[in-house]
Amino acid sequence: MTSKLFAILLFFSALISPNAFSADSDLPAILVFGDSLSAAYGIEEEEGWVSLLDKRIKEEGLPFRVINGSVSGETSTGGVERLPGMLSTYRPKVVILELGGNDGLRGLPLELLTDNLNKMVDMIHETGSSALLAGIQIPPNYGPRYTVPFTELFYEIAETKQIGFIPFLIDGIPQQPELMQDDGIHPKAEAQALILNNVWPHLLHLIER
Repeated sequence: MTSKLFAILLFFSALISPNAFSADSDLPAILVFGDSLSAAYGIEEEEGWVSLLDKRIKEEGLPFRVINGSVSGETSTGGVERLPGMLSTYRPKVVILELGGNDGLRGLPLELLTDNLNKMVDMIHETGSSALLAGIQIPPNYGPRYTVPFTELFYEIAETKQIGFIPFLIDGIPQQPELMQDDGIHPKAEAQALILNNVWPHLLHLIER
């Protein structure tokens, strides 16, 4: 293997390798399984909300470790393919499922997204884990005939499956342009604590049960 090929493989391995923040592998895991919104896109990894979640878990003295299995650009179809391996490896107590945004930005069929999210929730439950679904919204320029049912499908899945639900992961942030990166899609580092605040009460309810 040439050094150039090895470097390429190492680069792509780093892109898809989950980040386990805690070295204590005996602690039950909280798996964050998402896309660029959870993968610290455009900011330093330690600035992302998942890293802040790990810090808060430790500060609160809660006996959990945080695994970030998020991949920028991931669609729900990619998630269906990747999730079984993550569940088998980490056997998490809770899975924060944050996928669907890239399906929406690509205008993929909502039936496909709904089916894939349902499949992933079923996978999570089959391993004895609890699911916490993160609702996503897409920009209004996609038109109400797509954006309205897109938003609603997350509510419907959460209600049907009777799972934990974060209505909108980045609630309160897009309305403040100074908190968004230039692409208008990804929050800046300054917004990551707000994302964590949106997640925290819903997660706490699950891990304290």
